[in-house]
Amino acid sequence: MEILPATLRDLGSLRHVEQACFAKDAWPLLDLIAVLTWPEVIRLKAVEDGQMVAFIAGDPRPSQHMAWIATVGVLPEYQRRGLGRALLRECEQQLTQPCIRLCVRASNEPAIRLYQQEGYLAIDTWREYYNDKENALVMEKIRGTKIRAE
Repeated sequence: MEILPATLRDLGSLRHVEQACFAKDAWPLLDLIAVLTWPEVIRLKAVEDGQMVAFIAGDPRPSQHMAWIATVGVLPEYQRRGLGRALLRECEQQLTQPCIRLCVRASNEPAIRLYQQEGYLAIDTWREYYNDKENALVMEKIRGTKIRAE
């Protein structure tokens, strides 16, 4: 498995990942184009056997001193192999903001456990956030600042 930058050329593959992972809430085509082209967005794909099998997008918001993980999706047949964790860690490395937030379905216990293991804490609940009215759990990770001796 390789982690590579995703580009507009990955639009078809990203659409497939979105549909497979988020049948109820897959992003519309224009949102997928935006996430693949917006200049500041960190967009990474996990590739296995030449195929995109997972995707993550990080949205840096420097003026707010924070970033959002906009989406993380791993094809169902590739889940539970560490791909989501690997993508999350790589995306976090590329984001420079001290605070990172994300939303996850309140019922998605495996994802919530993963985020907790990676240092995220639940900070809020957004009621009826998803299309089917399920709540979103807002999770946040605050990274410590490193002071370098010069």
